Amino acid sequence: MGKAERSRAPRHGIRALSEAAPSPRRAAQGVDALRHGWPIHLDGGPVLQPIETCYDDAIASETLLISASRAGTLKLANQRDAAIPGEPVLLRGAERFSRDAALAVADPALDLAHPMKGPFKALPHDDWADQARAALDLARIAGILPAFLVAPEGAEPPVALTLADARAYADPANLIVASRARLPVEAFENAEIVAFRSPADTREHVALILGQRRSDTPPLVRLHSECLTGDVLGSLKCDCGPQLDAALHAMADEAKGRGWGVLLYMRQEGRGIGLVNKLRAYALQDQGHDTVDANTRLGLPDEARDFPTAARILGLLRVPSIRLMTNNPAKVAALEAEGVTVTERVPHALPDNPHNARYLATKRDRAGHLLP
Repeated sequence: MGKAERSRAPRHGIRALSEAAPSPRRAAQGVDALRHGWPIHLDGGPVLQPIETCYDDAIASETLLISASRAGTLKLANQRDAAIPGEPVLLRGAERFSRDAALAVADPALDLAHPMKGPFKALPHDDWADQARAALDLARIAGILPAFLVAPEGAEPPVALTLADARAYADPANLIVASRARLPVEAFENAEIVAFRSPADTREHVALILGQRRSDTPPLVRLHSECLTGDVLGSLKCDCGPQLDAALHAMADEAKGRGWGVLLYMRQEGRGIGLVNKLRAYALQDQGHDTVDANTRLGLPDEARDFPTAARILGLLRVPSIRLMTNNPAKVAALEAEGVTVTERVPHALPDNPHNARYLATKRDRAGHLLP
């Protein structure tokens, strides 16, 4: 056996980056670190070890960082330092958190197996609140549970980045046109596909253009978030697959007349929470939670789609005004806030089925979608 390593100090291996220029590359390395279970350090805050992907059972910490919604599920909202909606929560338990104890706090799939948690005390962290927010957002981008061991003992040296790095990662101004080609599709044989790429983010968004561009006619546009289960596997739990198919055929009808259409296919599975977390939400729905409450129990937002990037794509395509296919007035408002002119909201409601009726009702009743 090799020589045992002693516990490291909380700031072991940290390099000061406050003087450095913003680097999407460092942010990409931070996201990659979270997926692999390596700690990160946002300049000005403590070392943060992602809980879900931590595989070292020797790591322990006095405190955890979790999201406000997860703190609410853990009944902490009555404490002053956990009572601000949407703000990260730093908590301490009666004992030090081992990796397994931390995972029981972070993962709602373990709530039934570990119903008795705590007592927990919410702690102030005003001096690194911005770093806490950025870390939870990077965890969402990485597709892992937004929860960290704080200043853990025994952790590896962290990947260092700054708040400016984290902001640069998601900056839509970095998006460029990567490639374009003719793509005949079932709905319309004379379509063009355009791919978009940014320096840090490995997700590649695409736009499908149906018909001839007309400067005097705003295109019919559908902003469609990637849904592997619905678009590819034919899942009946959502309406994504039928919506995608119906949108393409509606755009084809426009193109056969005097109009045209643009489908934005955004790589933001699960409305921006990632495939694994979306499946976790499905499992919670099977326990009786609706889609909003499932995301809350996961500590994730119900709405995390990247509207600035969608607006950037439309800008790169030189499409200043659109007719938007959506049942969601908030989507119209989000795009208009990014400078896109929406001349018309085109309804896009489809029949429900026994598996997605509650999902659609939740969209209507809790998310404000205009559905029957």
